Parts: sequence; C-alpha cells; structure tokens
Amino acid sequence: MKIGLNRDDGKVDVLGDSGWVENTVTNDGLNNYIAASVGAVAGSKQFLYMVLATQTAAVSATATSLSGEVANRKAVSASTIATGTFQATASWSSSDITTQYTIGAVGMYNTSSGGTLGAGQTFATSVWATNQNVSATYQLRFS
Repeated sequence: MKIGLNRDDGKVDVLGDSGWVENTVTNDGLNNYIAASVGAVAGSKQFLYMVLATQTAAVSATATSLSGEVANRKAVSASTIATGTFQATASWSSSDITTQYTIGAVGMYNTSSGGTLGAGQTFATSVWATNQNVSATYQLRFS
C-alpha cells in the first residue's frame, strides 16, 4: 500500500509505503467478489470503490467493514498491470475532510456506501491533514 500526498506542482510526496504485503481477502471477498465473478454468478460483486480508515488492527477474514472510515469511498480506476495482477487506484482531495486524520487501513468495496468489505489491509499510519490530497494504489495478485 502506497499513500502519497499530491502537491500543487503535480508531484507526489510518498507519506507511507508499506511495500508489498499480503492483504486480507475477506470470506465475502473470496465467495462473492472472486469466485462468483469468475462464474458470472448472479449477485457477484466487483472491487469498484476504495476507502481509507483509521483502523490499525489487522483485517480479519470475517471482517465486513473497516472501523473509522474516513471521507467518502472513491470510485477506483481499475486495470490489470501484469499477468494475474489487478490494480485499483483512487484519490481524495483536501476538501474531502474537515479535520486531520491518522489513517492506517485501506479497503475495497463494491458500493459507495454500505455493502460488505471485499478486501483490506492495514499499513504504517500516516497523517492526512486538511490541506493535503491523498492517492492510493491497491493490488490483488493471483498466482
């Protein structure tokens, strides 16, 4: 998980980079986001929205949400960047928050609100101030 702050000059200052870490795909994520999507099962879900949260406790396979969701879930730009690698990116602007937050988790959902967490992970916390924009990149690697 890489958290970057977008500067006015267009450059990005990386605040937190946990590097590649194995994320947690939840039970619902395995069943309804991945397995059901492969089979085009009615009601299957896709990773369409990303959220940042203040949660610092590890995400469990039985989790249905992250604690302390910050700002709005953002629609992701999704792509495959290598064989078996799904990548989603999202950005938040300083106007998305009215107070400073210490963020420590990221999650993927199929809806802009409600719904069930499909995958998530914690990372070394970073402070998101009200004058900063944030970008995040999330990958799922299948082998």
